[in-house]
Amino acid sequence: MHEFFPLVAVGAVLGVLTVIFVIAYMTIRKQKEAIGFDRYMKDSEITRRLLAYAKPYWKNFAFVLLVMLFSVSYDIIAPILMGRIVGMIEGDFAMRQLLSMVLVYAGILLISLLCSYVQAIVLQKTGQRIISEIRSDLFAHIQSLSASQLNAIPVGKLVTRVTNDTGAISMMFTNLIVNLIKNIFVILGVLTAMLLLNLQLTLMVLCFVPFIVLFTVIFRKFSRRAYRRVKDGTTDINTFLSEHLSGMKIIQSFGREEQKRAQFAERNRALQKAMMGEMMVFSIFRPLVYMLYVSSVLCLLYLAGRGYIREVEFLGQTVTSSILVTFYSYINKFYNPIQNLAEQFNWLQSAFASAEKIFTIFDMQPEITDAPDAIDLDEVRGDIEFRDVWFAYKDEEWVLRGVSFKVNAGDTVAFVGATGSGKTTILSLLCRNYDIQRGQILVDGHDIRTVTTASLRRHFGQMLQDVFLFSGTIRSNIVLDADIDDETVMQACRYVNADHFINRLPGGLDETVRDRGTNFSAGQRQLLSFARTIVHKPSVMILDEATANIDTETEVLIQDSLERMMSIGTMLMVAHRLSTIRHADNIIVLSHGEIVEQGSHEALLAKDGRYAALHRMQFAREQLQAEI
Repeated sequence: MHEFFPLVAVGAVLGVLTVIFVIAYMTIRKQKEAIGFDRYMKDSEITRRLLAYAKPYWKNFAFVLLVMLFSVSYDIIAPILMGRIVGMIEGDFAMRQLLSMVLVYAGILLISLLCSYVQAIVLQKTGQRIISEIRSDLFAHIQSLSASQLNAIPVGKLVTRVTNDTGAISMMFTNLIVNLIKNIFVILGVLTAMLLLNLQLTLMVLCFVPFIVLFTVIFRKFSRRAYRRVKDGTTDINTFLSEHLSGMKIIQSFGREEQKRAQFAERNRALQKAMMGEMMVFSIFRPLVYMLYVSSVLCLLYLAGRGYIREVEFLGQTVTSSILVTFYSYINKFYNPIQNLAEQFNWLQSAFASAEKIFTIFDMQPEITDAPDAIDLDEVRGDIEFRDVWFAYKDEEWVLRGVSFKVNAGDTVAFVGATGSGKTTILSLLCRNYDIQRGQILVDGHDIRTVTTASLRRHFGQMLQDVFLFSGTIRSNIVLDADIDDETVMQACRYVNADHFINRLPGGLDETVRDRGTNFSAGQRQLLSFARTIVHKPSVMILDEATANIDTETEVLIQDSLERMMSIGTMLMVAHRLSTIRHADNIIVLSHGEIVEQGSHEALLAKDGRYAALHRMQFAREQLQAEI
């Protein structure tokens, strides 16, 4: 009985390891239930959605699978050739026969390498096309989200989803899918060949398979959790960087560099800890698989050396040195796919964790959608009407309460009131950045919810207080990729007085615009915003405190530009400076989401109500500033 002690010892070690890992697996499941993890997609759901992108390229993958069969044949035939060479050396040796077998071996190897090269090229091209489509679809979906949805998601997180996470699943299509199928074919082929060689040796090897399956299932849970933490940590750092690099001037102005560095260090340590956890999972799993491989090889050599399987026949084959060498090679071929899986496990789990986060964005349904029977507005005169409009950003915390007013085509209407009175909200609702809870908003008699959002917004030109300029040139920021010639661009610039500073620039329209237009003053950025609006010929112009933060140098130019634009069509203004709206056809005074006064500048002053009080207060402030 003591002769079987080595085999019993191997079994005991595997049994102890199995108990330890099962206990760890149960512990992590209890922790998951206790802390209440967010909902996670099943692997089958993630795989199904990823394969939907691969479906149009099924011919490419079918070709790769066909090519892959030739490389698999090498894994099946090579051990048999090696065994025959060993048997030939032990028996009747013939140099000519040896050379012929070596040439056959070399030929199969060469074909396998060539097939692997073709497979890699086709997969890389196909995989990059698929990833490009996912990125494009994801970006398009992000563009379809409403303003409230975009405000709820940090910019850094969205950037991570479009770049890092899509890059992480690239390996899924360029390597993993086909190689996993190849590994299955190799395992099945090797098992078939081993069964044909010797049943008992094959059964000995199969005794280790349940442990392989069990360890893989257990460490799959650990690995996925580890990679999810790495992804979360990476997203957290990207979000922190995106926000704080944009606000670096504020940090430096208030001398908060040390505090912000400490906050970044804390997030950096969290990511480091997550990556160390990932390394720990991988450093345990791969050696375990290798241990199973070594154990099976030792059992093979032990049984063969002890002679327990000597003279045993199966399908007419006896255990010889040739069969032993062949079986040794097959065991290596059998475990090699599993070891490859262990080595690629990080990519697999990383791809699934990233895909889960990407599909979470895809699953966000846009809050603003077109009705099935929505119509396109080819032309807009500019008649606007609010009918008993109620709106709240959250629950029933009403920002607008029964607001009703009418704007005739070509009129200039200004909204004034204290901060939070609902001025900007009215303009956002008109462009359908949000949907109202009650009432109606009409444009030329059409409820805006019955009009396609794209055609509605196409007729509105928005000029905001915080002008956003993209990296590029002045021209690209004005035309926004539209097909507009330079003469039309310059006409718009001259109309809004932007040509005064553009003509002084060395590059003119080709002058470089740095990130967010930081190489231009606030007034210059505002004039470029005016030009951008005019060149696209809107029917309705919206100015949201567009004159609030202008410099003295361009104030006169902007005032002149505003007076010119008022004659183009309907204009809606939120005014910080009451002097800019004195020529408005109608001034609407808001307070706590309700209209308290409306009328012309002269009529409201004569009424001596809230608008008149605001006018006197601002006039006194301007007089005081002038004296100072």
